Amino acid sequence: MRPLPALAALFALSLPAAANDGWGGLSATGLTFGRTDAVAMLEEDLFISPGKVSVDYLFRNTTDADITGEVIFPLPPVPVWSGYEGMMNLPEDLTRDNLVEFTATVDGLPVAVKIDRIAVLEEPWDENRPPSAQYDNPGREVTADLDRLGLPLTLEVETLRAALMALGPEQQAEVSALGLAEYIPADPAAGLPAEVWAAWSIVTRYHWTQTFPAGQEVRVHHDYLNLPPGGLFYWSEPPEDWQHYLREMYCIDQGTSKAILKALEQPDPESGNYGTAFNISYVLRTANSWAGPIGKFRLTLDKGAAENVISLCAEGVRKTGPTTFVVEKTDYTPERDLQVLVVVPIRD
Repeated sequence: MRPLPALAALFALSLPAAANDGWGGLSATGLTFGRTDAVAMLEEDLFISPGKVSVDYLFRNTTDADITGEVIFPLPPVPVWSGYEGMMNLPEDLTRDNLVEFTATVDGLPVAVKIDRIAVLEEPWDENRPPSAQYDNPGREVTADLDRLGLPLTLEVETLRAALMALGPEQQAEVSALGLAEYIPADPAAGLPAEVWAAWSIVTRYHWTQTFPAGQEVRVHHDYLNLPPGGLFYWSEPPEDWQHYLREMYCIDQGTSKAILKALEQPDPESGNYGTAFNISYVLRTANSWAGPIGKFRLTLDKGAAENVISLCAEGVRKTGPTTFVVEKTDYTPERDLQVLVVVPIRD
């Protein structure tokens, strides 16, 4: 299949690598409403570009009674250790509530979106675990434990480190026993001070209370910054063993593989085929929380630059412009989530 773009982050590259180095970021989700058989999603028009996600929905209350409930847009878990590493593709100011500048309108009018955060201990990493699992079950919630121990619900590393180090011996032992953090004793011989590494993640949830009037349609729009994970990217043909999972995850066929090689080709053949790539995820299965299938579904992908290469697993992908691709479905029930690889060549 064909692909989509990346945020510009370009490096001078010289030495070959055995695998791709990366930095973290966020996958993206759709709106959820718990589970309802009363409100149907008639239309979803989804636009994804390197820097932005924008969605237009048309809902209809199919009953003769008003339906009121909480509409929720959850971000995936952000590990607090990302603040230690400084590697996330996130804003420098991690203390701000609205990390992705999420906004929403209902029938054209702005919505006062509420924002809350919870802390979770994520499941151990499993390469076979689909990204949607973070939406279904982000992990064991430990917000109450943090509150009881007086630990802040923040991604700001220095504030968090100071709070953890300020705990007494018994509380530090409890933190360790709960798996919330690892305390590392000082090593005077090596000149290393005592350190602590927090293990939980923060889930940010945007939500508002919405009434769907009996028998009527409601239009909802929202958009936000796209901050996908990615990093240094290397490609070869025939593929190396570790590259096979990329071919499967993104349905990289022979034609797309050749396009990636051509895009990443360096003047010096010994330099290898290097560039950057972004791994864009979008959780489509949240649509299954509404009544029935999506009546009309339209996905537009914008890869950002004509020289970028995009690959994804999808049927009926149509190229509509130098950088844009469209997928359209009728009575669509998503059975898998969207995984898009965007390969970006090094530009002078």
